[in-house]
Amino acid sequence: MTANGDADRPGSDALLEAVTACLDEHSAIDVIAIDLRGKSPIADYMVVATGASSRQVVALAEHLRRRLKAFGVGGITPEGLQQGDWVLIDAGDAIVHLFRPEVRAFYGIEKMWGVSPNADERTGKAGG
Repeated sequence: MTANGDADRPGSDALLEAVTACLDEHSAIDVIAIDLRGKSPIADYMVVATGASSRQVVALAEHLRRRLKAFGVGGITPEGLQQGDWVLIDAGDAIVHLFRPEVRAFYGIEKMWGVSPNADERTGKAGG
């Protein structure tokens, strides 16, 4: 059962696993998972990843939407698909940001959480 009492939804750790596995399978670049538990009520995890082009960003979002639906997370409506520069997917316990390289560098969204782009994928802590 999840924290909100919904027994049909997957737990946040399993959801994170599904998201990162899907992104890895489809060649996302620099996938970072940031643990937000105890830091923000918006989600348990934020995942940030890069696609090599707008086309790949859109493809990653579509693959992820299908994976989430199969995983039991319905009603996913990615934001930003038309442009393919920055796509946001709110999967409840995980929020996913998919960027083109230039857009990710410009916004530096992971820096807001004190994480560098070369961070460890699982913890969001700087790797070494």
